[in-house]
Amino acid sequence: MRIVRVGMGQFDPFVSDFEGNCEKIIELVCEAVKIKCDILMLPELAICGYPPEDLLFRLDFLKESKRAVLKIAESTREMKIILVVGYPEFADKTYNSAALIFGGKIQHSYRKIFLSEYSIFDEKRYFTPGKSVTIYETHDLVFGIGICEDIWHSSSSIPVKLCSEDCELLLNINASPYYNGKEKFIENSISTIAIDNKVSIAYLNCVGGQDELVFDGQSFAVDTDGNILARASAFEEQLFIVDFNLEASKRKSLNEYQEKETKYRTKEELSTSIVNIPLSINKDKPYCENIIIPILGEHETIWKALTTGLKGYVWKNGFKEVILGLSGGIDSAVVAAIASDAIGAENVNVVFMPTKFSSNESYENSEKIAKNLGINYKVIEIEQLFKKYIEYLTPHFAGKPFDITEENIQARIRGNVLMALSNKFGYLVLAAGNKSESRVGYATLYGDMVGGFAVLKDVSKTLVWELARWRNKKENRELIPQSVIERLPTAELNVNQLDTDDLPPYHILDKILKFYVDDEMSLNDIAKETKLNSETIYKVSRMVNRSEFKRRQASPGILITSRSICKGYKMPITRK
Repeated sequence: MRIVRVGMGQFDPFVSDFEGNCEKIIELVCEAVKIKCDILMLPELAICGYPPEDLLFRLDFLKESKRAVLKIAESTREMKIILVVGYPEFADKTYNSAALIFGGKIQHSYRKIFLSEYSIFDEKRYFTPGKSVTIYETHDLVFGIGICEDIWHSSSSIPVKLCSEDCELLLNINASPYYNGKEKFIENSISTIAIDNKVSIAYLNCVGGQDELVFDGQSFAVDTDGNILARASAFEEQLFIVDFNLEASKRKSLNEYQEKETKYRTKEELSTSIVNIPLSINKDKPYCENIIIPILGEHETIWKALTTGLKGYVWKNGFKEVILGLSGGIDSAVVAAIASDAIGAENVNVVFMPTKFSSNESYENSEKIAKNLGINYKVIEIEQLFKKYIEYLTPHFAGKPFDITEENIQARIRGNVLMALSNKFGYLVLAAGNKSESRVGYATLYGDMVGGFAVLKDVSKTLVWELARWRNKKENRELIPQSVIERLPTAELNVNQLDTDDLPPYHILDKILKFYVDDEMSLNDIAKETKLNSETIYKVSRMVNRSEFKRRQASPGILITSRSICKGYKMPITRK
């Protein structure tokens, strides 16, 4: 039996932390050697972290990346294992590369060919595409390397070229951000490529939060029939091991030989090169049963994405505690719960800031939320501050009636209070606004939009409610009180105010926003599809179009969809 043991180093690199990333990688190598791995894969741009963005224009950054790769090579000189490590390679031009390290040397650097340039990606701004598909030959294994889209898009000709040279195993390293529903798409794509080319594939992804992106891990492997051989955990660092029985795969492909159809084409002509590596597979190891971690349910996956993204942002930016305004409403309650799960309840501070418009229900709900979560809670009355503002401004308002001006003053006072506490105690302020409100501009600039990080930035209002119900069900108690979930949404900035005074009900609003923003449908087509009132649809579209200036000034937040309201949705501020 010819077993190839592949270690998949699913870890969380920190952008520009070369020393820390190297230490993690070397630890993974040592662990992989102990369990007799033949190959260890590390993620795309693992050396420098992903995405490094305009740091890639700095020559010192690129030189430091190369030094880090050489350090890893030297540190693992005596270890009989092949390392595949992602790094930015500078050779007159900059490439998104994978260094193949063995025997203390960089034996070869494979350069990513298909650069991503859509949604959040802008790789053509930084990298030059590679031109060569490489076959790596050891004494008893032929394998290939792909970086992210090099193999998992059906437009790629790389699997065909590799497999025409008797490639048995494809190693695909990734820094692929999470979005809701992605895992099934990725696995189906990889399985199809494995079946079409009769080749086994190992797909490695990184984990952790980096700015607005969150990486889900969920690395996996498929056999020549596209069956899942193994799957790693979601959102967790781990060295995941996969044993490939390539003898069985070889016999199968010979017994069921069929002419390969070159379904995948590209306009570019790609050359092919061969690199020999003087390694024999370690035969002194028994076959290990591969582990397939089940895919999580949708709401649990989203919750883990949000907690992972928040934890990464807090930790990597040097914060220890967070603070947010707790209104007694659903959004701030869910943010508080996510923060509690992400960094510990003892590190979460909330402030209830009532005015004369705040109801007893808000008092009671905010207190219940804080008690249920075990977070730090305080009340700061802002009614007197509000009165002072009005007192000083009334002579300048020339007898104008109470309107949105006075409403926004309350929100901005709350923002000032949170920022004062942030400055005094070093807290990170969390904004509690959701995606639905942000899309239509139903938020106060410099008021409830204040914050260093927006946890629900890419979470629709209807999904906020779903997440609250899911979290309660998982806890098997009312972690978020039912009275909060059932309450009609209100900003409580005026007497008897409800969100529906200005917006359609959220289940209708979110439906319109999906069609208008995500699906880019015309207003007429939305009306036909939904049977909704045309005036309502037009009103929502105008609110979206006029609110870009607010979205541009919003704090960063976690992206969980393929069409987010920031990097995935770019519109002019000024438009008709």
